[in-house]
Amino acid sequence: MGAAAALRSSEWLPIGFFGYVAIVSLWFPHQPHSPATPLALAVVIPALLSALAYGEAKVHREFFSITRDSVPLALTLVAYREMDWFSPLVRDHHLELKWIGWDRWLLHDGGLQRGIEAWGSIGPAYLEFCYLLVYAAGPFAVAVMYFACRREGVNQVVFLYLLGTLLAYSLFPFFPSDPPRTVFAGEDLPNVVTVLRRFNLRIVGGYGIHSSVFPSAHVASAFSAGFALLLFLPERKWFGWGTLIYAASVAIATVYGRYHYAVDAIAGLAASLIATGLVTTFPRRRLRFRGLP
Repeated sequence: MGAAAALRSSEWLPIGFFGYVAIVSLWFPHQPHSPATPLALAVVIPALLSALAYGEAKVHREFFSITRDSVPLALTLVAYREMDWFSPLVRDHHLELKWIGWDRWLLHDGGLQRGIEAWGSIGPAYLEFCYLLVYAAGPFAVAVMYFACRREGVNQVVFLYLLGTLLAYSLFPFFPSDPPRTVFAGEDLPNVVTVLRRFNLRIVGGYGIHSSVFPSAHVASAFSAGFALLLFLPERKWFGWGTLIYAASVAIATVYGRYHYAVDAIAGLAASLIATGLVTTFPRRRLRFRGLP
């Protein structure tokens, strides 16, 4: 059996995603980036994953098997940065002008901002901390599976996590938009500014992309991690439910902190629900873990 045939389902997902981006980039010729770059990634990523599969089969099974648990997660960072290539040269903010009205109703008329700030900095600090930790949602889900001695289920967990996250990324080129904190600078911002908020703003300011905020990949990835643990670690459902509660906190944090619009958070949740629905619809045997030592 060749290396390509031994690829896990969680490895086929990034291969498909980078191939998709290479094709979609041809429809965005006005962007300031060459389509040669996404094409190169569409070739390099399958080669890398195939090399790891070959290493597991022929060289050092345990080392490469464990490495393959984490590499697809690391590739989400590459996928995220790749989305910046779709940043439009000209922006009219027509989407943001529609979305902001719903946010202002939720934050002010609906009392969301007042409720969060009712106990001073406790609520805002908690939400900012949740927003900060979202980058570790995928690794956390994998670590839980290791902790529970359920490594045979890692592939399924990573697959669902990636499916929800990459589904959100795949929509970015078609919904060019900027976060409310920049489009409506100085408006609707939190009244409580914590150290964690300053830190988060540095991260999104220095590493964030400028192509789109719809759907919220933060929300999609957090909920996908929670649904994955709920599905594939049923004997310890509190891990899954706890992660879903955390994901709901992330969704609120994105709106309260003005990192996203409310519609972004809802769409992120929808992406994770679609991913979960697809996984539960198809036979789980097709998502089996391969190469477990």
